[in-house]
Amino acid sequence: MIRQLIRVLGADQIRPMRSHAIAVTIYAALQGTAFALLVPVLRALLDSDEEGAARWLGVLGAVTAATCVAYYVQAKQGFATAVSSTGALYRRFGDRLAQLSVGWFSEARLGPLTRLATAGVGEINTLFAHALQPLITSIVSPLTVLVVMLFLDWRLAAAMAATIPLLHVTYRWSTAAVARTDEVVDEAIAQANNRIFEFAQSQPVIRAFGRAQKENDWLDEAMTEQHDIGRRRLRRTTVARGAFGVTVQLSITALIAFTTMLALRGTVDAAQLIALAVLLVRFSEPVVALSEAGGALRMVRHRLNQMDEIFQTPSLPEPTAPRSPADAGIELSGVRFRYPGGAGNGGNGGSATSPLVLDGLDVTIPPGSMTALVGPSGSGKTTVTRLIARFWDVDEGAVRIGGVDVRQISGNRLTSNVAMVFQDVYLFEATIADNVRVGRPDAPDEDVAEAARLARVDEIVARLPNGWNTAVGEGGTALSGGERQRVSLARAIVKRAPILILDEATSALDPVNEMAISDTVRALSGRCTLLVIAHRLPTVVAADRILVLDQGRIVESGTHEELRAGDGIYRRFWEERSRVEGWRFRPAVTESR
Repeated sequence: MIRQLIRVLGADQIRPMRSHAIAVTIYAALQGTAFALLVPVLRALLDSDEEGAARWLGVLGAVTAATCVAYYVQAKQGFATAVSSTGALYRRFGDRLAQLSVGWFSEARLGPLTRLATAGVGEINTLFAHALQPLITSIVSPLTVLVVMLFLDWRLAAAMAATIPLLHVTYRWSTAAVARTDEVVDEAIAQANNRIFEFAQSQPVIRAFGRAQKENDWLDEAMTEQHDIGRRRLRRTTVARGAFGVTVQLSITALIAFTTMLALRGTVDAAQLIALAVLLVRFSEPVVALSEAGGALRMVRHRLNQMDEIFQTPSLPEPTAPRSPADAGIELSGVRFRYPGGAGNGGNGGSATSPLVLDGLDVTIPPGSMTALVGPSGSGKTTVTRLIARFWDVDEGAVRIGGVDVRQISGNRLTSNVAMVFQDVYLFEATIADNVRVGRPDAPDEDVAEAARLARVDEIVARLPNGWNTAVGEGGTALSGGERQRVSLARAIVKRAPILILDEATSALDPVNEMAISDTVRALSGRCTLLVIAHRLPTVVAADRILVLDQGRIVESGTHEELRAGDGIYRRFWEERSRVEGWRFRPAVTESR
């Protein structure tokens, strides 16, 4: 666990953690010593040894005062360490997420990641603020009492030591019994969080299709399941802690009985019997607290395992000697790639059991050209664009930009060379101007205005009362889908990356917005290397070259006229699209009587 803490919190937190642990240990040892000093004090009082009682009371008072000071010091250190480690963990967690490949995030569910980033960080740092002190105290204080007992009565010390294996076995059993439900409870909470997020985000679909009652029922089921699992955990925790508490009390009772037996045999006087009985009772207090401290430690360990899993997740390696692309040409040579587990997302490289998405793909895209990727769903079009942007690394072959393997280009340089416009647009909760400037925060106003003109965002700004200062809302909900797409395109243009990738940017737009973005794409031709995934005919026809993918390979390549003259997938694609776009709705004609 210590190694996990260092991996997660960072090496700079070792010193405050060590100082806190030492302070808590000193406090626990002083507390155990204060407990043990009760024996000579009580013995002297019961034997009417006033001078001895005064002397031992003075020692007890000094140790008690030192214990109070030690408690204050360790408590203050604990909270300071918790505050320091919280800030460090948030920074390191954020930095770590930034280092992970973009493909990893497509696997992550919003609920568990959100819970870990919020409650998880706080729960880990309760170790310093609340959990470490009772944990160390519940071990060090009884051990201190045991050591002192060796000098008072070795027989009772041996009897106390004999109870340790029983207490250890019971403690391990009780913690294991509760731990078995922890992951189930956490999974139930994560599922409930996912259901809540889904329920909130899918309200338009739910209401449009009359699914409100059904979705409510599913949400209720998730919440009910979480409640039921929580109750089962509470029952199991109560039984486990109760069993440990009973074992501690039975052990103390047996020790008191053993001490009484020694007294009846005359080997322990009455004064020593009472003093030892008081010491045994005080000895039990920190031991009983071990159960609760163990529960807090178990929670910390569980969150730490989840956080450490993210820190242990391999990120895409950065080149030791990064190179710069010579131009904006793109080449995929012998590329084979599969997603882990057969899914369409996530990970670095695939497992041998998942199907190949790209199988020996060879593509060359000249700099400054416009290339369209078409093909049936699942043919690998989007995967090609993601590999160019290095969301993942290929299993075999190479992806090159400007003659340089993307694995030999630094992450920052690669990011600056590629701009992407996705089908599902996300805008930040800010103004239109702020969202456009995300592409290049230091862009001068002239560049922003030019990008807006090319993407036809200037038309949107002109008709809005607040113009550029119009707030787009969370995710851009204050704008229409077409308007969000135009802002996203302007954001990519203002970046001025030499490679621009459009992934189905016009697939869900109305004719007006589709035409606006198609005009933008044609206007950008020659300014940068354009790679377009599209099913809309105007966008496809404008391409310098069209690549047709099927089952992870290029099966056709050429201009629109060349491919249309052939007898392959593209011709069938064109004919089907032409028929669909020729459809018209006609009003029903009623017969006149």
